[in-house]
Amino acid sequence: MEKEKEVTIYDLARKLNISIATVSRALKDDPVVSKKTKKKIFELAEEMGYRSNHFARNLRNKRTDTIGVIVPRLNSYFMSTVIAGIENVANNEGFNLIISQSSESAQKEMNSVKTMFNNRVDGLLVSLAYDTEDITHFETLYRKNIPVIFFDRVAEQDMCTNVLIDNRRAAYEATKHLIQQGCKRIAHITATPKRNVYIDRLEGYKRALAEFDLPFSNDQLIIGNLSQEDGALAAAQILAIPERPDGIFVANDNSAVGCMLALKQAGIRIPEDIAFVGFNNDPVSKVVEPNLTTINYPGYEMGEVAARNLINHLTGIATITSTNTILLRSELVVRGSSLKNKT
Repeated sequence: MEKEKEVTIYDLARKLNISIATVSRALKDDPVVSKKTKKKIFELAEEMGYRSNHFARNLRNKRTDTIGVIVPRLNSYFMSTVIAGIENVANNEGFNLIISQSSESAQKEMNSVKTMFNNRVDGLLVSLAYDTEDITHFETLYRKNIPVIFFDRVAEQDMCTNVLIDNRRAAYEATKHLIQQGCKRIAHITATPKRNVYIDRLEGYKRALAEFDLPFSNDQLIIGNLSQEDGALAAAQILAIPERPDGIFVANDNSAVGCMLALKQAGIRIPEDIAFVGFNNDPVSKVVEPNLTTINYPGYEMGEVAARNLINHLTGIATITSTNTILLRSELVVRGSSLKNKT
C-alpha cells in the first residue's frame, strides 16, 4: 500500500487561495491573522490531516523543547511522585519528556544517556543507578553545553546542580526518635553504601548512637536490596541474633514493612518488642498495622524543583552552577510502629 503524502502548509494555502505566510502565522496563533481566517485554516488543517513539522522547526530553533529523565526504577512510588512533579512543571512550560529507567544498572544508564543525546534533549534530569561508579558518561552532554541536574541519588562532582534532602539529618532524627522511645539496641537495614543516600543515612544513624553513648557494631548492620522480600530475609537474621535489637531503622518503607510482617508472624510484638522507623512515607506505611513511623520525603516537590531549575536555565532566567546544592526539607512522621512510650 502506497504511503499517503504528507499535507503541507502549501496545500492549505492553495486550497484556501491565501498566502503561505498567512497560513504559517495562523498555525502559530499569530494575532495578526483574523479569527475568521484562523478558524478556516484550522478547520481545513484538521480535515486534511495536516501535522506540524516540529522536528524541522526545532532544528531551525536549535532546541527540541524536550527534557530527558533517567531514574533507577519506574516501579518505585517515590520515583513516580518525582516524575509527576517534573511533568507538571515541564508541561506548563511547553516541554515534553523522554523518560528512561536504568534498572539499577550503570551500563543501562550509559545507554540511556546516549539515547537522550541522540534524541537531542535540551537538558537532562538524573537519579543515578545503584552501581554507577563514576559519571564520565555524562561528559558528552557537558561538552555540548547540555545541562544536567542530579536529584535524590547524586554524585560528588563540579559540573551540575544537585537536588536532594539532608539524608544524614533525617536518619539522625529517625534513630534519635527510637532512642527517645527507650531503644538501646538499634539495628539498621540498608543497601550496600555505594550511593549517597545510603552512605548518608548510615552516617546519620551512627551519629545518633554516638551522641547518646550507644555502641555500634557491624552485627547491627543488615545489608540487602531493600525490597519487601529482602525485609523478610532481614527478619530471619534479626531473630537469630542472640541479643535481639529493640529498635530498627530501615532505609526504605518497603523493606521495613516486609521485615515487620515476618517478625509479627514469628510472634514479635511491634512496637513493644521491636520498634520500627522506615524512610520515604510510601503509601504502604499507612497500610501495615501498626502504621509505620517514617521520614516524609517530598518527591513531588523534588521533581518540581529539579525541573524548574533546569527550565529556568534553558530559558535564560537563571544559570545552573556547579556549586549549587538544593536541600529540600524532610520530616519525621510518627505513627504506631515506634511508640513504645505511649504516655
